[in-house]
Amino acid sequence: MNPELNKHDIEFLVGCLENGKEIPDIYEYALFPTRHKEYELVYAGKMRKEDVLADTEEAKPVPLQIEKVFNGKRNPQFSKDWQNLLVFGDNLQILKTFNEDKDPLIKNKIKNKIKLIYIDPPFATRDEFQNKEGAKAYNDKKKGAEFIEYVRRRLIVARELLAPDGYICCHLDQKMNHYIKMVMDEVFGKNHFANEIVWRYFMGGKSRNFFSKKHDTLLIYSQNAKAEMEIPNRERVLPYKPNLIDENSTIREYESVCKETGERRNFYTSKVREDDVWEISGVFNMANEYQNYPTQKPEDLLQKLIMATTKEGDLVMDFFSGSGTTLAVAEKLNRRWVGCDIGKLAIYTTQKRLLQIDQSKDLGDPRKKYGKPSKSFAVVTSGLYDLGKVFALQKDEYIRFVKDLFEIEETKATMIGGVEIDGKKREFYAKIFPYWDLNNACVDESYLQELHKNIGARIDDRFYIIAPANNVNFISDYYQIGNVRYYFLKVPYQIIKELHKVPFKKFRQPQSKSQINNLDEAIGFHFIRQPEVDSSIAKLKDKVVLRITRFESAYSQDEAGEKLANFQSLAMLLVDLKYDGETFMMTKYFFAHDLLSHKPDDENTSEEEIKNELRNQKEIVQEFPAGDCGKEVMAIYVDIYGNEFREVLTAR
Repeated sequence: MNPELNKHDIEFLVGCLENGKEIPDIYEYALFPTRHKEYELVYAGKMRKEDVLADTEEAKPVPLQIEKVFNGKRNPQFSKDWQNLLVFGDNLQILKTFNEDKDPLIKNKIKNKIKLIYIDPPFATRDEFQNKEGAKAYNDKKKGAEFIEYVRRRLIVARELLAPDGYICCHLDQKMNHYIKMVMDEVFGKNHFANEIVWRYFMGGKSRNFFSKKHDTLLIYSQNAKAEMEIPNRERVLPYKPNLIDENSTIREYESVCKETGERRNFYTSKVREDDVWEISGVFNMANEYQNYPTQKPEDLLQKLIMATTKEGDLVMDFFSGSGTTLAVAEKLNRRWVGCDIGKLAIYTTQKRLLQIDQSKDLGDPRKKYGKPSKSFAVVTSGLYDLGKVFALQKDEYIRFVKDLFEIEETKATMIGGVEIDGKKREFYAKIFPYWDLNNACVDESYLQELHKNIGARIDDRFYIIAPANNVNFISDYYQIGNVRYYFLKVPYQIIKELHKVPFKKFRQPQSKSQINNLDEAIGFHFIRQPEVDSSIAKLKDKVVLRITRFESAYSQDEAGEKLANFQSLAMLLVDLKYDGETFMMTKYFFAHDLLSHKPDDENTSEEEIKNELRNQKEIVQEFPAGDCGKEVMAIYVDIYGNEFREVLTAR
């Protein structure tokens, strides 16, 4: 026992164990001490590596559900069973699903096969500060130790997915670079540090009081400490000074000698080794690759990184994929890819970017177009599921899906008293109600009495029944016969507090551009519940007018218990002004903040301020130039929990 525990601590802990009470977090390191490395960060809320990798209520693997496959036949260069993946959901849950390596969609395809992971986590690091009156003016969603731990947990799981010769690159600004460097030393080992790249860009703000910020940092670590990157050489015209410069010289040395020489003769062409300062322009709004997405990174930056660490056919992952730069560059360089993001805007931006990739710039010659369609890719949902698609699955697929969803483990016993058993949940038997075989049947009292007559004397005091919610004829979460409680695991899932210490939590979608980098996490899973929308569209002389009079989420309250008024749950409106009847290609997007009739001046408007303004809004009116619109307009309305309502409108 750890010497830090005194007699009173021990008595208290024994009492918790005897009475089934939860042990407070403050005893975690005393009971389960961690062997510290030479140095590491210690901070509030830091979880043991073993606990991060374990399945917990806060973060566990969740099933993957394909929403749509694009360009299904365009995958000739890769193996027949591979499909590039764009996954919507909480990236920690997704990483854990990949690490578990059971889901048929990714089994034996991703774990230990990724050659490069690049992440650009939102720099959510601003602490509270005071305005002139002394009131709190800004408070980021995550800050300080919370942000560090947020990134660390994902790095721990990501390390398990890398190939033996794989690399991971974390893109940071100057605020958190030094903290995350220590975290990566701890997670990967400081002898696995490969490079620190300084990306110097030619845009950004100016400072009167300090040196202007003009760079970000890329920290690169290798899974194999002896691995070497394929560092490209760049052709340059060099001064003929063999004693001062040769093909092994860096670009900096070359430029220095050029300045010293000051001559335009006696030059020759050779190659100069790249160094760790990359001077690459940011993405301007007139650039061919511009996606109108905050924090978008340039394709040239990702091209250099991907070419240095991978070869054609290798697998690249970005689990903060944002506007999809990593995925688009990987596609152009003939690499396989997996992208993940928790934002609906990111998913639709990336989807359009890939579907129109043939019109984007060629990496070899930016004056030319890439000219090729994207290879096959699937848009996948994780943690937020379409219930209709679940019930449309074939019997075997449905059984696998709900077993994963409710963590049903296989068991040797398949029949008890003539009743088929599908597995166990926490040491208690479970049965999947065969709704497909029983027309108009439901889990009611007569069904349970018949079930109990056959198995009641042969089982413990708890039995689980998994069934669609509309096939369960009970309001309560269990029904007791004798000493046996028959618990209902309903689809969609109704939280049974007795079984879950941590309530499930939905991840939130931003309501303004300033919130897009707010880091959010999901706990558990949810089913899509369409919002209610009333709208109309009209074509006037020179414009098309979309009028929305009602937007109500299926959830009448937010997670704090506050009742949501009309429009308060609206996150964003996405439109395809020239819908082709088949594929949604986002033309414009509007956050709820953009749709306010009265917009607060501050670009960092808080969620509370936006909600208050939405409460008072009677309708939302959005106008589009008539020339920008086709015969049909498709609108997607997204609530703050990621649920969608879609409609195709014809302006007359």
